Amino acid sequence: MSISKFPDRKNFLPVNRNDLSQRGWKNCDFIIISGDAYVDHPSFGAAVIGRVLEDAGYKTGIIAQPDWKDPEAFKVLGRPRLGFLITSGNLDSMVNHYTSAKKRRRSDSYSPGGKCGLRPDRALIPYTSAARAAYSAVPVILGGIEASLRRLSHFDYWSGRLRRSILIDSKADLLVYGMGEKQIIEIARRLAEGEDVRRLQDIRGTVYRMGMREEEKTNSGKGIGKPLALPSFAEVSASKEAFANSFVLRYKNTNPFTAKALAEKTDAQVAVQNPPAAALSEAELDGIYSLPFTRRAHPDYESKGGIPALKEVEFSLTVNRGCYGGCSFCSLAFHQGRIIQARSISSVTAEAEKMTQLPGFKGIIHDVGGPTANFFHPACEKQRTSGACEHRECLYPEPCPNLDVDHSRYLELLRGLRELDGVKRVFIRSGIRFDYLMTAVEQDRQRGQNKECDGPGSGIEFINELCEYHVSGQLKVAPEHVSDQVLKFMKKPKNAVYQRFVREFESVNSRLGKKQYIIPYLISGHPGSGLNEAIELALYLKKQGFIPDQVQDFYPTPASLSTCMYYTGIDPFTGKKVYTAKTREEKNMQRALLHFHKPENRKIVIKALQKAGRNDLIGNSKSCLVRPAGYKRSGR
Repeated sequence: MSISKFPDRKNFLPVNRNDLSQRGWKNCDFIIISGDAYVDHPSFGAAVIGRVLEDAGYKTGIIAQPDWKDPEAFKVLGRPRLGFLITSGNLDSMVNHYTSAKKRRRSDSYSPGGKCGLRPDRALIPYTSAARAAYSAVPVILGGIEASLRRLSHFDYWSGRLRRSILIDSKADLLVYGMGEKQIIEIARRLAEGEDVRRLQDIRGTVYRMGMREEEKTNSGKGIGKPLALPSFAEVSASKEAFANSFVLRYKNTNPFTAKALAEKTDAQVAVQNPPAAALSEAELDGIYSLPFTRRAHPDYESKGGIPALKEVEFSLTVNRGCYGGCSFCSLAFHQGRIIQARSISSVTAEAEKMTQLPGFKGIIHDVGGPTANFFHPACEKQRTSGACEHRECLYPEPCPNLDVDHSRYLELLRGLRELDGVKRVFIRSGIRFDYLMTAVEQDRQRGQNKECDGPGSGIEFINELCEYHVSGQLKVAPEHVSDQVLKFMKKPKNAVYQRFVREFESVNSRLGKKQYIIPYLISGHPGSGLNEAIELALYLKKQGFIPDQVQDFYPTPASLSTCMYYTGIDPFTGKKVYTAKTREEKNMQRALLHFHKPENRKIVIKALQKAGRNDLIGNSKSCLVRPAGYKRSGR
């Protein structure tokens, strides 16, 4: 499809009645309500669902960032024939609005010109209310990341308490969790056939609600098998141990091959979560990315400064979904799942060829990846047919013996992209899982000692080509910490693995004659980290002579294992207590220790060191982290 600098409005989903008239439509089958501005790019969930429905023959429009206080704003496309589809956008609306210190953010990269305040807090609730006020009898279906991670009871960091399923709080009819393409097509078909939305209780990857009397009558609801009863909302609210137990049951039922339906009673209602939808096949995933996305923000935003978030992904390629990395602070297992779903090389290459024709493309593909760039096939053969193991992680605490460690297919893709006409550079910025890569390198070296082994192996080839072709001077990776005590609770590899990767990276760059550097992402204040662990990280940074830019205070977002530990003070899988920094003062201390060199942090760093009994690190010697209070550097 040829795309001009300012694509015609007809290339986008309708956003007003004039757009409907141009298409000859009187109304839409579905109207998407989104907390994000409308960007027609496959990195934006609302656009993907809209294009999938359009491809299936459903008339679909989108109302982006409507005024939730005015029901008339929800009528700009008229009454939808089949339903409203509501999402807060690509981020949870609270994460979008607030920092980890609960301070209001100064900009919103998913809004025109970065303007704040164009969506409400906990957006699904007021959006549903306004949609109901506009057209009371129209089905309302929730989806997106906010719906996925708040689908059952969850800790809400911003209010400091547990909240009910957002399906119950919003009073919507149905909730879709996960990426949603399979679910939305089945929902659309059945609604179009005249089925009542309240009868849609057997669709995988959805949550429905019913009254207690209905639940008692049916005993098992009308869903997929008899649900496994979770502790009720009253029970998890009264007992942190009960919430921890509930978390374990939910985590163990994220595998679409083995998961059971789950039921959680809340007051006079029951939220029933059906098992996850099956992973998409390669052909299905290819089909989604072949849809006619313009890869542009809607033309209405041109005069408003555009959409900043598009700049990060406009010339990037998403090649996979899912992650079996298992990091505690990540909620991906509850959204995309642990099974890797990868596109075909021909599909990615075809998308890249189209990208080279876009206005503004300067020959640089900014990223080729997904949640984890170098996971380009399932973890093992078992994962293809049975899903991820319930009682075992693929990489933690050590790589599983059955892990299929191979970069050859990803290398083939990268080599093909480098050869395309119009492509000058291909970068990888979405994250390399360094422990997976080092496992591959070490396996290559072991095979290399075998005289029957030919070639260096895909691990060694990959790190060589990574350094030679795919790093733009700095490679961002995520060790997160250096204390093995903290890394254990993060479910990250031991620090020694990261150090081996650093040495390998430096060795390869030295041989290539390149000056390239690793930029590590670090987290302060994670469960398991006290002042002593924060000091350990500060001393490491001082020894390395490295001043980190990428430091994130631990952010307890809904549904992650780390958030469960933060709220309960318990490792839910072992039942053991976990130390967690809860006070703002200690959080600030741990954060300041990572920037101990800043003059404005001197007082709080001294206070932290004194509290930890590390007065030996306060002084004028090179071994100290900070000068004493009142110290003034003498000038020359």
